[in-house]
Amino acid sequence: MEEVKAYIESGILELYVLGQLTAQECSEVEAMAAKHAEVKAEILAIELAMESYALENAITPSAALEDKIVAQLNPTTTDKIKAEPKIVPLYEGANDGKIKILRFALVACVALLVISIAALISVYNKLNSAHDEIASLSTQRDQFATTVSKLEFNKAGMENRIAMTETNEWATVKLAGVKNSPKANMLVYWNKTNKNILINYAAMDLPKTDQSHEYQLWALVDGKPVSLGVFGDNAKEAVKQMETIEKAQAFAVTIEPMGGSQNPTMEKMVVMGGVTI
Repeated sequence: MEEVKAYIESGILELYVLGQLTAQECSEVEAMAAKHAEVKAEILAIELAMESYALENAITPSAALEDKIVAQLNPTTTDKIKAEPKIVPLYEGANDGKIKILRFALVACVALLVISIAALISVYNKLNSAHDEIASLSTQRDQFATTVSKLEFNKAGMENRIAMTETNEWATVKLAGVKNSPKANMLVYWNKTNKNILINYAAMDLPKTDQSHEYQLWALVDGKPVSLGVFGDNAKEAVKQMETIEKAQAFAVTIEPMGGSQNPTMEKMVVMGGVTI
C-alpha cells in the first residue's frame, strides 16, 4: 500500500492526465491503474478536478466561433469531425472527460487570444493619441516661442524709438504711403552729426514682397535719387543701419529685384517723406 501511495503522490498521474508522458510511461500508468483501484480512482479524480476548473474559468464562445475553431482543426470536412470524431482511448472511462477538458481549454485559449489582440489595439490607439498630444504641445511651444521673440523684437524697436525722440542728435523723418499703397508707413532716423541712417522694423508697415524682391531705400539729393541700400521683410534685429548721406531733401522706398536697382522703379514706390530739418 505504501508503494501505491508513493506512486500516487509522485505527480506522475497529473502528468498522465495532462498528456505529458511518453508512450512507455503511459503504458506503465495504465498497468498500475488496472492493477490498483486506488490509482484508477485517483486518475478519475484528477480528471474531474481539471474539468471542473476548466468549466469554472472558461469563456463561453459564440456558436459561430466554436464551429470556426473546430473547422480549422480539420478544414477538409467539418461535418465529418462533428459526426465521426476519431478518439484514441487511453483507458476505459477516461475519454469523455479528457476530450471535454481539451476542447474547453482550446476555446478558452482562443478567447484569451482575441482579448489580448483587443487590448493591444487599445494600447496602440492610446499611444497614437499620446503622440498626437505631444505633437500638439510641441506646436504650441513653437508658437509661444515665436510670440515671445516677436514681443522682444517689438520691445527693442520701441526702446529705439523712445531713445531717438529723447535726443536732438537724431532727426525722425516720417514716410507715408503713396497712391499704390496708401496705408504704408515707416520712419527713417537721420543723425545730424555723423549722417548715419537707421530704419526701425518695429516702426514700419510696408506691403509684403515675394521671394525675388526686396525693399530699397532712396534719398533725393539735388533732385536725383541716391540708393541707401536694400532691406527685406524680416530681420533679426529691430534696427538696421543703412548707407550714410550728407544731405537729402526726401526719402523714399521702392520694391526692387533682389540686390537692388541702379535707379528706382517709380511705379513700385510704396512710401515717401520730405526732410524738414
